[in-house]
Amino acid sequence: MTYEVIRQHERLPSSAYLLQDDVQRSMVREVEEALAPVQLELAGMTEKPDIAAIVHKTSQLVVRQSIDIPRILVVPKGEVSSGFQPFSLDTAGIHYQPVDRDLLIQHLRTHEQETLSFSGSQHQEQRQEDYLVRGLIDYDDISYDDHAELLYDLAGQLVKHLLSYLSEENARNVLIYHQRQLAAFIHVQMQAHYWEKATGYDMVVSKGFTALRQSAFTNPASDTVYDFRQTVEDRNRIAQMVFGGFQRCLYSIQKFQSDSERKLAIILDREALKWFKPARGQFQMYYKLGADHLEYQPDFVAETADCIYMLEAKARNDMDDAEVQSKKDAAVQWCHHATGHAVSSGGKLWKYLLIPHGAITENMTLLGLANQYHIDQPQYRFDRAP
Repeated sequence: MTYEVIRQHERLPSSAYLLQDDVQRSMVREVEEALAPVQLELAGMTEKPDIAAIVHKTSQLVVRQSIDIPRILVVPKGEVSSGFQPFSLDTAGIHYQPVDRDLLIQHLRTHEQETLSFSGSQHQEQRQEDYLVRGLIDYDDISYDDHAELLYDLAGQLVKHLLSYLSEENARNVLIYHQRQLAAFIHVQMQAHYWEKATGYDMVVSKGFTALRQSAFTNPASDTVYDFRQTVEDRNRIAQMVFGGFQRCLYSIQKFQSDSERKLAIILDREALKWFKPARGQFQMYYKLGADHLEYQPDFVAETADCIYMLEAKARNDMDDAEVQSKKDAAVQWCHHATGHAVSSGGKLWKYLLIPHGAITENMTLLGLANQYHIDQPQYRFDRAP
């Protein structure tokens, strides 16, 4: 009951506010009111619990066993515009061949057969590109009025590719019979070049801190829990293994996707005040990949005496990947807003680290990694007031 009452106070600027006298008195009253019917039934039969002491002890436990993660909503304001950047179509995988003009149809029930003839004069478009454009404008995210120039450019690139190995008549045949597949082929590539822009963004903090979500995996009692400090000989098994033995992790067990994550956990358990791997939905932070907005959970969150780190470990050859960069942009913006909220209420700075796997060794320090791999983009920079 006490914990449920505390959860109702997540709108406070930070969990530390739970220990303030006025907040403590308010929560004691709420717990007493919730327990009043039970206490009346047991009056004179059981000793009345010290609710104030229970509330205080539970509040201390919540503060000690959590990291303040605010619930941040980034809402666009003003007019939102969107579109697609021009690009060169990758047609290397397109090798469609013309199909027969006469199709043989056999009815399954009667086994009767008939021939459906294709007339070259039917469904003719003035321009071969029109077959593709007609298929593309059926997609909800494409407006002919806004994207006509780009659509004809992309359709022209594909038609040019078809004409590089087919006659004009056979290319028209392919465009008619495979119109849907070819339009989908173009549309998929367009997603990587989608852009969206708003006049500005409003940041809304709906909660000053949130309870830690349960991990999305379970560990049967019969399964082995491995000491995370022990070297794993078969690194291909790491993603299937469950690790424990932590001193400062907020969960008793964790899973890692790579040996680099395991090594990073060793560093955090040695040098951070507390750390954990976030479960899905913990941050409700989203990044853009084409026209889609996908949820992003960083690999680790760690609190030190000076700040809170959001950490992501990636293979060095993936550091410039479009999805990794989009996640980074979303995380840096989130950290900027979280820092602004935290500093205004006496909290700690948030910093985002994007670390290549090869840089993570057990003898590295967290400060050393932070100094080298802290992402500090000017548009999101926040300086603490003197």
